[in-house]
Order: sequence, then C-alpha cells, then structure tokens
Amino acid sequence: MENASSTQEPLNSEPSFAIRGPPSKNFLRSVSNKEPQFTEPPCIPPRLSTTSLSLKPFFSPPASPPRHHLSSTTPSRLHELHTNYKCISSILKKDGQILSIASSNGLVYTGSQGNVIRIWKLPEFAECGQLKTKACMAVALEVSNDRIYAAYADCKIRVWRRSWDGNIKHVRIATIPNTGSYVRSYIARGKDKMMKHMGPISSLAINVSYDILYSASLDRTVKVWRLSDLKCIETIQGHPEPINDIVVADDGVLYTASDDAAVRVWRRNFCNGDHPHSLTVTLPAKSSPIKTLALTVDGGVLYGGCTDGYVQYWLKGWLSGQLQYGGALPGHTHAVMCLASVVNYVVSGSADGTSRIWIREQDGRHACIGVLQGHRGPIRCVAAFLERVSEDTEEGCTVCTASLDGVLKVWRVRSTSQIRDST
Repeated sequence: MENASSTQEPLNSEPSFAIRGPPSKNFLRSVSNKEPQFTEPPCIPPRLSTTSLSLKPFFSPPASPPRHHLSSTTPSRLHELHTNYKCISSILKKDGQILSIASSNGLVYTGSQGNVIRIWKLPEFAECGQLKTKACMAVALEVSNDRIYAAYADCKIRVWRRSWDGNIKHVRIATIPNTGSYVRSYIARGKDKMMKHMGPISSLAINVSYDILYSASLDRTVKVWRLSDLKCIETIQGHPEPINDIVVADDGVLYTASDDAAVRVWRRNFCNGDHPHSLTVTLPAKSSPIKTLALTVDGGVLYGGCTDGYVQYWLKGWLSGQLQYGGALPGHTHAVMCLASVVNYVVSGSADGTSRIWIREQDGRHACIGVLQGHRGPIRCVAAFLERVSEDTEEGCTVCTASLDGVLKVWRVRSTSQIRDST
C-alpha cells in the first residue's frame, strides 16, 4: 500500500484542514475490542455552564439566546432518560487516519489516508470488500442508489457502480473530471471556469430528484455535476472563506457551511440560465467557523458544528417555512468536526476525542444522553443507524465513530424516556 505522504500534500497544507492534519506522535492507538458499558454519561463540564456538573442530562432552549448559554428556567415537565450504551466493536487497520464515512442498504464505507475504501456489512459489522485506487486520502464519501462517489486529495471524484449478483460487486466506472474534459474545459472556458476544483474537496452531497451531485471545496466554490453524464454544469461562488461542508434537503435546498462563520442557503431556479442556484438567506453562527452540518430527514432542523465546541441549530417555522435560530448545544471542549442525525437522535464528534449523543424532544429541547469515550485522537466522522430489537423495546441506534487515531468504533445505544409533570 502506498504511503499517502509520499504522493500527496498533507491535508493541513490548507488553513481549514489544520485540525484534520497528519497523525500526531502523541496519539496512541486503541486496540482494545472490549469497552466498558455505561449507564450514565461521565461528568464532563460544559464550557459556559456551571449548572450541568451533575450526571443528569441538560437541555438547550428552543428560544434564540443573545449569547451561548443554557436557559436557567425550569422545564414545565421533568424528563427522566434511562440510557444504556456500550462499545460493541473497536477496529484498527493499517490505513492511517479515517477521514470519511457513508452508509447505504446495510453497508458502511470508510475512507482513510491510504488508497483503500473499506466496506463493512451490518449488523455484524464485518468487512466484506474494498475499493482500491492509485489515489490516496478519500476525504469525502457519498452513496446513492447503486453508485458510490469518493472525493480524493487530488481534487478528483471516483465513481463505482454496485451490483447484487449473489455477492456484492463494485465496478469502477468514472473519474470526475476525466483528463479530456479537464483539458477541453480549460481551453474553451478559461481558467476561472474550469471543471476541476483548485483546492481540496471537503464534502459531497447528492440530490437524486434533480439528478445532481454537489462537491464543496476549500477553494470557496461548490461545483454542480449532472449525474447522468457526470458533467460540470455550474460553479457556485459560495463563500469568501473555505467551504467545509454541504447538505441538501429533499426539496432541493442546498446548505453550505464555511470558515466565515455562516451557513448559506441556496435554491435552484431553472429559469436563471447558466447560474440557476441563487442565495436566499445567510444564517450567522455567532462568529465561530462552522466545520460540519447535519439535517433532519424532514428538513425541519439544521445543525452546525463549530470550532468553539458548540452545536448550533436552526428550526424551520411552521408557517413561514424559514429557518430561525434555535439555540446551541454545549459540552465539547474543542471543535465539533462531524455530525449525524437519525430520527430524533443527533450525534456529534469532536477534536476533544469524544462523541455526544443528543435526543430531540417534541418541544424542541435537546437532552445529552451519552458521552462516548475511548478514542485517542480527534473524531473525524460519525454515522448513525436506527434499529429496533423487538416490538416490545424502545428504538435505539447504532453509532459509528471514526478517528484520526485510525480506530473505528461501533456503539449500541438504547434509551427510554419517562415523563412526569413537575410539581
């Protein structure tokens, strides 16, 4: 296997990748596959609150506070959350830092510093295949239907087609952009409108309804690719600073997060010629660069992980349909590097080496129900999957956390909620 450092520039050669750089000599790799089981989250004091030092969950208010803080008012109802979570698998491969993760149809794909994308099968989480290339550093992954898209440090995207002919098969079908398209684009359209990104790709997102693949880059642009022929059809000049993450809603609305401490919301207008995507609103994040985004399935809540350790969130109004600031989830002591959302669970991963699990209540409040510890490096990517053990048990979720220490951990989370009126 090739060493990534011999062929590629290190990720922290760009300012926005400083926290995602090469492995530190201080990171010790965890090789244990037996983790203790916890019934209560450990006591980790939130950054700006002294009222949450106990082991009980704490809540964030749905109202918009002027600064990062938790509401001091007592909720009208008391929530007793009984949570059980444990690490069921801890896997270390000789691939270096794990940089990306994606899931689809019972399969999980993980990309790393090396030139191998590993494929894992749920629920046993056994490795069932690999995708190999000459390029190293799969910094972003996206899966849609029968195709897998992987963005590499060479600013190109590789595409595989998946088939289920008795066994799972993956066939490499394209590289975006290919050499011929890149040269023709340069000659015909000029350097400023080239198809290839001029900086590392940071994120991918797919809108199946519009037949579109989005790629965001540290070159401050988002490129729009038509899935049918893999052609670049638009370049969005997104932010004045590097773009760290993008997500797209089912209705086609695109959200972009940047080091300029803002989330921008874009809509597509088919009547707008060569630039159909137009900026509709900018959501500020309290002067903290935003490294990652997550969107609920219904598009009702948008989460943004920031470098100050907070997870900001915005709620969509029932009448206006516009996003309004909802609050901030505290707890992490370093930058939030990744987020995942499934049903009413929200999972955050941080450079402090921990991952937090939140439950969103019907009234809009969020309760931290667990702090997952065990990694010895920053958590770079997370994934969450809903599961139900039996008809008589509460729904839980499986959480995958991947770190720059090279370890992939799988956690099983169970929780029940008992609610009583306060007296």
